[in-house]
Amino acid sequence: MSNDLKIENDVLDGIDRRLVQLLTANARTTTADLARQVGMSSPSVADRLRRLEESGVVRGYTLDVDPVALGYTLTAVARIRPLPGQLRRVEKLIAEIGEVIECDKVTGDDCFIARLVLKSIEQLDGVLDRITEFAETNTAIVKSSTVRRRLPPLQSRS
Repeated sequence: MSNDLKIENDVLDGIDRRLVQLLTANARTTTADLARQVGMSSPSVADRLRRLEESGVVRGYTLDVDPVALGYTLTAVARIRPLPGQLRRVEKLIAEIGEVIECDKVTGDDCFIARLVLKSIEQLDGVLDRITEFAETNTAIVKSSTVRRRLPPLQSRS
């Protein structure tokens, strides 16, 4: 079995896909445990992981923290449309607001879609007040998450 990272037409080989899946499930899995699960030696798996990192497939290893455990019982999604001439200011402001845990710059009527975590509905007003001086907002409270952030499909193309 070759230790080379095989990305053919932007598709990982089966072992690389399995390694990414295993690390997504538990980023703290040891190289030895990964090696056992994919049937390779630890040095071979370490080499594959290094190549996955160097190629940019694996950008980092993360920690999944539950906002509710930290007291953030509400999640909101805000569509943000900067007022004329305020795009850069709004972009900078969004980046500075700690309750914004994710934000995408998008096409369409709105320029930004932001995900916020909040300890109370009153906190939402305070966050939005900082933004509405420079932008229009439209906000929805998240009732549940149908699809949590996940990997894109890793299967080989047919």
